[in-house]
Amino acid sequence: MFCIFCKHHDTEVIETRLSDDGSSIRRRRHCPKCNKRFTTHERVEELPILVIKRDGRRERFNRDKLVSGLMRACEKTTVGAEQIEKIVDQVEQELKQQDRAEAESKTIGQWAAKRLKGIDKIAYIRFASVFQRFVDLEDFAHELKKLL
Repeated sequence: MFCIFCKHHDTEVIETRLSDDGSSIRRRRHCPKCNKRFTTHERVEELPILVIKRDGRRERFNRDKLVSGLMRACEKTTVGAEQIEKIVDQVEQELKQQDRAEAESKTIGQWAAKRLKGIDKIAYIRFASVFQRFVDLEDFAHELKKLL
């Protein structure tokens, strides 16, 4: 690491600390040439996760879209914002643990629905009706039968 003051290429690390949230490392450095100190932060570079839409388009994973869809499904239910955030956190973590940088929107919907199903069945049916695209009453009835 070069010195930000004199551009000397051989700085020394004096102190290393993990950030409060554990997402980065803070390093206190010293330049032996100009005798000044400075701080650097080191964090993992995350690759963007691409979502493959039904029509084949690819777009970046947007956490807010998933939150919005779950919020709509959970309106007038007992599911709170904190529970929705937890579901989205879990889905996002599952996405990051994959070996690929892409995931189908259908898969993401299934992961979210599976978690929602354990919390509130009505919210689950609402959410599933959108991402599974129920086209008629039979599709809806079939999913209800699986719940019962």
